[in-house]
Order: sequence, then C-alpha cells, then structure tokens
Amino acid sequence: MSQTWTIRSVLQWTQSYFKEKTLDTPRLDAELLIGDALKVDRVRLYMDLDRPLTDAELADIRERVRRRGKHEPVAYITGKRGFWKLDLAVDARVLIPRPDTERLVELAVEVLQGREAPRVVDVGTGSGAIALSIAQERPDAAVLAIDVSPDALAAAEANAVTAGLTNVTFARGDVLGPAQNFRPDVILSNPPYIPSRECETLMPDVRQFEPRLALDGGADGLVIIRKLVTQAGALLPVGGALLFEIGHDQGEAAAALVQADGRFAEVAVVKDYGGKDRVVRAARV
Repeated sequence: MSQTWTIRSVLQWTQSYFKEKTLDTPRLDAELLIGDALKVDRVRLYMDLDRPLTDAELADIRERVRRRGKHEPVAYITGKRGFWKLDLAVDARVLIPRPDTERLVELAVEVLQGREAPRVVDVGTGSGAIALSIAQERPDAAVLAIDVSPDALAAAEANAVTAGLTNVTFARGDVLGPAQNFRPDVILSNPPYIPSRECETLMPDVRQFEPRLALDGGADGLVIIRKLVTQAGALLPVGGALLFEIGHDQGEAAAALVQADGRFAEVAVVKDYGGKDRVVRAARV
C-alpha cells in the first residue's frame, strides 16, 4: 500500500485482492472489514470515501485483510454475526450462524404460539443463536441450551449475558442427556449433518476454520439426528414438538427416520426461502 490512501482507494485495492484470492463476495467482505476497522457502518463508509486514512487505521485494515486473504471467515475477524434480532459474538469456538437457520426459529415461534410458559430445549446450541432467539421472542419460556463443547457453552453464555436474557440455562452433554428432568414441550436443534467424507470438500472458509464437531454428522450425516429422534421420542409429552435443521438433500431420509420411530405424527419437511429442504417438523403422539 502507498503513502496516501483514502477509504475509496483502500476499498478498491482490497476488493481486487480478495478477487485474486477467489473469495465469493470480495466487495462485501472489503466493505465489512474496512468498516469494522474504522468502526463505522457501510453507509458511513460511502459518505467518507475520499477521507485519507491514518497509519493506525491502515494497520488495522491490513491485519483484517491479511486474515481474510487466508480464508478466515469475516465473522471470526469482526467477532460478530447478526442472527434473527440478535448481534452475537462469534469466534472459532462456535459455528457461524447461517441465515437458513432463521427458518428453524421462525417455525419454532409458530409452534410455540398458544403454549403458555413453554419449556424449550436447544440441542447443539453453539453460539446460542437458536436458544437466545427463542428466549427473546418468548420471555415466558424456560429454555435449556445444550452443547457437548464447554468452549461453545462459554460463548453462548456470554451472548446471553450481553443480550440480557435470563430465561436460558446451559448444560454440557451429548444430545438430550442433560434434559432428562427438564420436561420439554419443544425440542429444537441444528445438529451436525454433513457426511464425514463431504467435510473434506467444504469451502476453505468452513473446512479450515469452523469447528468440525459442529459440522460432521457421521458417515451418512444422520448419526446425531438418529440419536436426537430416539431421545426426543422418549422425552416429549403427547403434543410436544420436534424441529431440526437438515441438509438440502436429506429431507426424505430424515423424515423417514422420524416416521420409523413410531412416536411422531404430522412429519413434514419444510423448505427454506431458497426452495431447499431445511427443517423437519413433527408432533409427538
């Protein structure tokens, strides 16, 4: 980088650099990272395009650009990700929440309508995205957030504190183990569902940086889902609901697992807004 740099010239240079690195969204990544370094939003960035940058500002930008050039996700570099109505702190301890998962939250909010003081379990809470979104939407709910990773739980608890949500408790354990005495009305999960062999073919942003534990669903991608269905069938009361996220090509297989369990009815595969299978929903009978 040369001596006199403005926001405009740094933005242009960074976009070109990210294109060379074959990043999917070079312009957006440049805007987000430069804005983060300068502590301004994207609107303000464009209002000040011709402002010269200080050496300290350039140093902050360079460090972010260097990390992104190695395919580190933008959310890990900025340390934050928006999800539903929350601003979540995220880092390498947790999976970065995806917009597709908001479909699961949306369906859960619908299922919870008419239920007074519901008891909700979120399995594999990660950053707490699902659990905290439900807790925010339904202050009368008691939410139990479970994860096998103590690091993920620490991240989720910190997000709960930041959001001021006190109706969530956290527990470490495998699938629904910690929920045996919780008596849930609704069980939610975004479980690991990527087949093990496919984990090696994921884009480097995911493969190299996001926790494998939150991605790898075993040989066919359904290992954790099988456990979830079996344990949910034993825990949910009649009228209780199970909702979990799936891969875009797993709808038929995942729904068949739920139906084969024999304790669920109204089994449905719900698509996301991109038209892909995204959530399996079922009622305990």
